[in-house]
Amino acid sequence: MRMSKKEFTLTIYTENKVGIISRIAIQFSRKKINIESVSGSPSEVSGIFRFTLVINESEEVVRKVCRQLEKQVDILKAYYNTDEEIVWQEQALFKVATSSITEKASVERLLRQYGARAVVIRNDYTVFETSGHSEEIDGLTQALGEFGLIEFVRSGRIAIIKTSEGFHKKLLEFESEEPVSELVENEYLDKQDKTFSM
Repeated sequence: MRMSKKEFTLTIYTENKVGIISRIAIQFSRKKINIESVSGSPSEVSGIFRFTLVINESEEVVRKVCRQLEKQVDILKAYYNTDEEIVWQEQALFKVATSSITEKASVERLLRQYGARAVVIRNDYTVFETSGHSEEIDGLTQALGEFGLIEFVRSGRIAIIKTSEGFHKKLLEFESEEPVSELVENEYLDKQDKTFSM
């Protein structure tokens, strides 16, 4: 029986180390899972980075991937959620010829309908910014294509888990558990030539 695929959002907390994004990506490419969207930023905890990824896969596979990710040294925690369990948005920028905006009132109405606001206005072009769900951004992109859309870029998904108390609280709980005993030097550390010679 084949498990049905659906969209999941993964939230991955890591230490901010060089090469971490490629180590995360390798976990997906090995399993032939396409990453639909990725974004990264500092988290609410100093020194901890947060990646948000979107994939289409069965829950069983997603659960296994999260477990594999958590085995990585610099990855602290990996969560997965459905769209119903998170608050999420994407952001987009649109470059449109200024003449098409000033000449056609329908473009201005369209931009208001999607909550877009002007970021840069020049004689030759205007840049608009909006945020929303994928379908909303796709709709505005398609509509602006009819009015001479010059350029378009969108961000990866950013998301907050509805029921989460935040990673900071979990980190504090982890630190308050039994403190680590004093570091003990390995007795063989400075004798490696004698101990490991062949």
